[in-house]
Amino acid sequence: MSERKSIFITGGGSGIGRDAAIYFAERGWFVGLADIDEDGMRVTRDMINNGFTHMHRLDVRDREAWDEALNAFSIAAGGRIDVVFNNAGIANGGPLIENPQGEIDQMLAVNLNGVIYGAQAAHSHLKKTAPGSALINTASLAGIVGAPGLAAYCATKWGVRGLTESLDAEWAEDGIKVAAICPGFIDTPLIEQTLQDSNQSMKENLANAGAEISPVSDVSKVVWDAVHGDNLHYTVGKTAGRLMFLKRWLPGKVRKQMREQGVGGDL
Repeated sequence: MSERKSIFITGGGSGIGRDAAIYFAERGWFVGLADIDEDGMRVTRDMINNGFTHMHRLDVRDREAWDEALNAFSIAAGGRIDVVFNNAGIANGGPLIENPQGEIDQMLAVNLNGVIYGAQAAHSHLKKTAPGSALINTASLAGIVGAPGLAAYCATKWGVRGLTESLDAEWAEDGIKVAAICPGFIDTPLIEQTLQDSNQSMKENLANAGAEISPVSDVSKVVWDAVHGDNLHYTVGKTAGRLMFLKRWLPGKVRKQMREQGVGGDL
């Protein structure tokens, strides 16, 4: 087995996945990039440019494709996988009653089924490198607060947090760490895909509401901390941290805020 640690990252062709890949590669890790966006993965690979990368086109909705991708990466990484970063996700916004069935089905398939399939496929690989191996799942601020206009998306991210808690218990005896990261508003293209306004961009809406937009590099540092730490849920950005605190201690205040102002209000 190789001595170099390795991490397999879904959604590695852009955004959080790309930045995390660069972050871990800079610290000497062998990085596996997985995405349906092959051009995006090539850009990520070229940005790393140290030879310690492996690319694999993966549709996370395909359970068998997960086994194929992880087996191929394990071989490329010298027989070891230390971390699987279940990061791929999509987002759509708008009132639930107006969401097309196709959009709902696709979001459930990618954001929830894809994470569950990834966990199933990852277990045997992570057990080989335990203790010290980890499954890290990308949840969201939308997995902390049920925000108006994001009902289906919130459902998937609450599901990711629930899955994480279950696997934390199930896999404890195997020595596999399981954690979820809950980013707030991160400066990636996903922001514009999540909520759309007919007159303003999502970033303008957030800025007007006083919400913080964090750089994507903040997420990568938290992913690193999650791999090496002992917590179950990790927030990214002041907005997510504040709402996690308020949901625990002042749930009525958060509920009132969501009803009156929607996501991004001045809590």
